[in-house]
Amino acid sequence: MNAELAHSPADAETSGSTELVSTGGVAESRALFDKFVTKPYVAFHESILPAKGTYDVQDHLVAVEGGEISVRCLVPVVEDANETFPVLVFMHGGGMCLGSIELDDYALRGWCVKHKISIVNVDYRLAPEHPFPTAVNDCHTALKWVVSNTPLLKGDLSKGFIVGGHSAGAYLCAVLVHIARDDPFFEGRRLTGQLLREPTVCRYQAYPESLKHKFRSIEENKDVPPVTKGQLDRLRAWYNGPPTDPRCSPLLYPSHEGLPRAYIQASQLDVLRDDGLVYAEVLKEAGVEVKVELYPDVGHGWYYNDPTSAASARAREGVDEALEWLLGRRQS
Repeated sequence: MNAELAHSPADAETSGSTELVSTGGVAESRALFDKFVTKPYVAFHESILPAKGTYDVQDHLVAVEGGEISVRCLVPVVEDANETFPVLVFMHGGGMCLGSIELDDYALRGWCVKHKISIVNVDYRLAPEHPFPTAVNDCHTALKWVVSNTPLLKGDLSKGFIVGGHSAGAYLCAVLVHIARDDPFFEGRRLTGQLLREPTVCRYQAYPESLKHKFRSIEENKDVPPVTKGQLDRLRAWYNGPPTDPRCSPLLYPSHEGLPRAYIQASQLDVLRDDGLVYAEVLKEAGVEVKVELYPDVGHGWYYNDPTSAASARAREGVDEALEWLLGRRQS
């Protein structure tokens, strides 16, 4: 484990018998996630928020099957009131069962201003109350809402139309790019990029035989905190998605051709490390332009657990560079 992260406050307080994904159930797990992940991450980014008046925040309700969800929209405020911006649609992490739009809210405000990009943060419904495929359907509907409401966002999708997320949010992105590719609704307004931070793309029960030997991290890192294989199993049981359904394991889509360029972050000690690395290989073989960054000596979501470390600062720089690359503003 990276020495900078070995003694972080989150590590110290959650060591021993405490696990973020608790055997006590989803309510207890959500409380732990909020205490040890959301609150410190929000507090850090609150300290570096862009100046007031440099962005606008609006919450909107989006009708979805069986209810409604919230989306938080961030729009840059610039001197030219008629200027339009590319759009990023973001999905938070938390194993499909934990977290909310509050987790990344302040970080995304920084992205909005720094990269002059409108951002829609999607508060999809969580399992087990809303099991598979509710979150997928919610995010698909939210993506359509964005296309239909670009004036609200001062958006111009021809300047860039990106999906992004961490962990479970990155999984949702990997599913959405396939759905949007095949949905005639998006003809003429196709997605142009995907930002995948530590994605999960295939249940280990469904690894393709030809690739199974490459998925070593699921066992090598099965006991490495903060997310162990056992905790992963609990989250996946609550989500209750069929492992062989491509909407649950997007690696299994029969074709990955025609997908937008992808940036993938992976962590050496993450139980999900090889999901990202193998997926990158598969996308490249399908002709997709891919950029990969592998961070050494750290586990899953380490930049959430200790955002003040120099290693976490480097990860933020990686995202900044990736966004510029996904938007076509830099070559590599």
